[in-house]
Amino acid sequence: MSADLIIRRARIFDPSQNLDEVGDILIRNGKVQALGTQVVVPSGKPIPELDAKGWLVTPGWIDIHTHLREPGQTHKETIRTGTEAAAAGGFTSIACMANTKPVNDSSFITTYIQQKVASESSINVYPIGAITKGLEGQELAEIGSMWEAGIVAISDDGKTVMNSYLMRKALDYSKRFNLAVVCHAEDAHLKGRGVMNEGFNSARFGLRGIPKASEEIIVARDILLTELTGARLHVAHVSTVGSVALIREAKRRGIQITAEVTPHHLTLTDEVVGTYDTNTKVAPPLREPQDIEAVTEALADGTIDALASDHAPHSVEDKEVEYDHAEFGMVGLETAFPLYYRVALQKGVSLKRIISAMTHKPAEIIGVSKGTLKVGADADITIFDPEMKYRINKNEFRSKSKNTPFDGWDVQGKVRYTIVAGKIVYQENAGGNR
Repeated sequence: MSADLIIRRARIFDPSQNLDEVGDILIRNGKVQALGTQVVVPSGKPIPELDAKGWLVTPGWIDIHTHLREPGQTHKETIRTGTEAAAAGGFTSIACMANTKPVNDSSFITTYIQQKVASESSINVYPIGAITKGLEGQELAEIGSMWEAGIVAISDDGKTVMNSYLMRKALDYSKRFNLAVVCHAEDAHLKGRGVMNEGFNSARFGLRGIPKASEEIIVARDILLTELTGARLHVAHVSTVGSVALIREAKRRGIQITAEVTPHHLTLTDEVVGTYDTNTKVAPPLREPQDIEAVTEALADGTIDALASDHAPHSVEDKEVEYDHAEFGMVGLETAFPLYYRVALQKGVSLKRIISAMTHKPAEIIGVSKGTLKVGADADITIFDPEMKYRINKNEFRSKSKNTPFDGWDVQGKVRYTIVAGKIVYQENAGGNR
C-alpha cells in the first residue's frame, strides 16, 4: 500500500544523481514527487511529517543475494521472518536464491514465492531462478517460463555448474531474456571436503583446506564462456586476490561482467576460524589479509559493483556440531550495513561507493527500476543515523536464525527508518520522530 509522507531536514544522499544536500522529500501516492530545499507542500489534507535532521536519507537499499529458505526449510527462515529482518537491516528490496526445497526451477515455484511475498512481505522480493533442474547440474531449468513468472536472474548458488557445456548453454539462453547468470565460483572437485581457506591457518587448526584456485578456476572459466557467448555474468561473493584480478581484466576487455562482495569477506580473515565457531564457516571460506585488502580496493575502484549479504540462515542443529560437519553460511541482513559502514570509516572507501553498491548498482544488475530518489521514482527510502554507536545483539534479530559471528561487535551507523512506496515498514525504537 502506497502512502504520502514528507521527510524534513534530511541529508539527502543519492549517488544515482550525484546528490548530497540538506533538504526535504515529498512523497505522494508512494512516489517521490519533489525533493530539495524548495519543496512546496500542497494544501488540503495534512501529510504526515518525519523529521530526519542529522540523519542520512538514501534510496532504499537492495540486497541481491539472500536465502529465504521458503519453501521447504521454514525452521530456518520464512519469507515473513526473512523480509522482516531485511526491513530491520534497512533493505527495501532483496533477491532470493533458488536453493529452496523444492528448488525454484519452474514457474510453479516462482509463482508460489511471488504469492507468499504478496501476502507476507512489506518489502520488495525478487526471485532468482535455478540454472539447472534441482540444482543437479545435469539439465537446464525452465528458464523461459520462470522469466515469465518474474525471476530477475538465474543461479545454482550454493552449488557450481561444473559442466562447462551446460554453463555455456545457460549463458547463451539467458541472452533471450537479458538475465544475468550468477556464478557460484567453487570447483567442487578442488573444494572436496574442505571447510576453510587452505594455508597456514588450516594446517595450524587441523582443518581441511579449500585452495583459492578452486574459486579462481571457475571465475576464469565463466569469464571465457561469457566472452564466447556475449551474455551477462555476475560473480557472487568474490573473496580472493586472483578473482579480483580476473574480473578487473575482464572488464578492461569489455566483457559484460559484474561482481559482489559480502560483509564477512570484507571484515573477517581465516584467523577467526581458530575459535572453531561454526558461524565462521562460509562458502567461499574466509580468506587472508591480502584478500581482504584486494576486495576492499576493488570495491573502492568499482571493480566490484555491489555489496550483498549472502544471508544464509541455519538452525542451531546445523551449526552446533563439529566444524567439519556444520553447514556453510551465516545470517547477514541485520548486520550488513554497519559492517559496510565500518569499511567506509576504517578503510577509506567512500560513502558514495558504499551507497552506490547498495542501491542503483544492484538494481542495474537484476534489471529493476529501483535505487534512486529521482522525481517519479518509487519512494523506497532508507534513513540511517551515521553517528549512532551500538552493540550487535543476535537475540534482537528478526531473522528466525541467529548464526552470526558478529554477536557482541561494537558498530556505528544505525538504521532509523525503512520506507517502501512511502509507507514506513520499519522504525527503530530509539529516537523516533523528533
